[in-house]
Amino acid sequence: MTATSLLSDLTTRAKAKAHSRTHLSPCPCGAATLTDRPDGTVVRHADTVAKAHSPDTTPTDLTARLTLAAHLPGVLLPPLSPTPVDLHGRLVTFWPYGDPVDPEDPDAAPWEEAATLLARLHRTPAPPGLPPMRGPAKAARAIARLRATTPQPATEPVLRAWATLPAWARAEAPMPDLPGQALRPTLCHGDLHLGQLVRHPSPDGPWLLIDVDDLGVGAPAWDLARPAAWYACGLLPPDEWTRFLTAYRTAGGPAVPADGDPWPALDVAARALTVQTAALAIVKATAADRPLDDVQRAVVDACARMGSVPPELAHENTK
Repeated sequence: MTATSLLSDLTTRAKAKAHSRTHLSPCPCGAATLTDRPDGTVVRHADTVAKAHSPDTTPTDLTARLTLAAHLPGVLLPPLSPTPVDLHGRLVTFWPYGDPVDPEDPDAAPWEEAATLLARLHRTPAPPGLPPMRGPAKAARAIARLRATTPQPATEPVLRAWATLPAWARAEAPMPDLPGQALRPTLCHGDLHLGQLVRHPSPDGPWLLIDVDDLGVGAPAWDLARPAAWYACGLLPPDEWTRFLTAYRTAGGPAVPADGDPWPALDVAARALTVQTAALAIVKATAADRPLDDVQRAVVDACARMGSVPPELAHENTK
């Protein structure tokens, strides 16, 4: 199977699914490719989205995640079917289309809504049989890609920062109970960023979380780690971080204490997301034969600082 044939046949499947949901004839919309990467291909046809998941996705884990999404309306976008289908050896799922966050309008970013959705997800009892949240595994995969890439001057500080992380954050040990976090198994999204929110129904429906590939049981701090890392690197303005954190706490999120310093709970996960981001930045810049841009350089510089500060003292430097 070639990537071209997968994309073509996925587009055909999306069209057929869209036409089964509408009585409009002829169809008013053509197909659009939203994402086409080795770890996931996503196409849209009218009000329907089809996704071919990563080749290493297992049917049991994906079905458990789809079932959860189907039973958490108002938090997760529900799939059109809780059962994936096979296409060229890839698992495919179908979803309603939702309007994403506008990347050209950062002032309208729904930080409060994202935080509230996370808090509601984290407070939901985890159903039996749900696999672990895949955040640490994705970080470890990013490091593996970095090690397979031609070494660059930025490579060494990123690997040094990675080595300072505890084993659970490197996907080398189970996740422990962390300071300030709930003791029970906690539902986590696993890959939270603003690209994981859509309005459904389009265009003015409520915000919902999408992308269940990393959904599972784990440390809820991981879901707050990316905005926390951006804030610590100077890439997220303090007022936006405060809005996000305040909304999460107001909604009763268990990842951090209800008041006081959040960093003892967030530090390790924020460090791990910083390393993951830096590793992927180097991989992509090397593949494109270009230097790191200012944002990428900022996360690499943060890794260089991390390598010289013990994790147990790091939160003192973020106050």
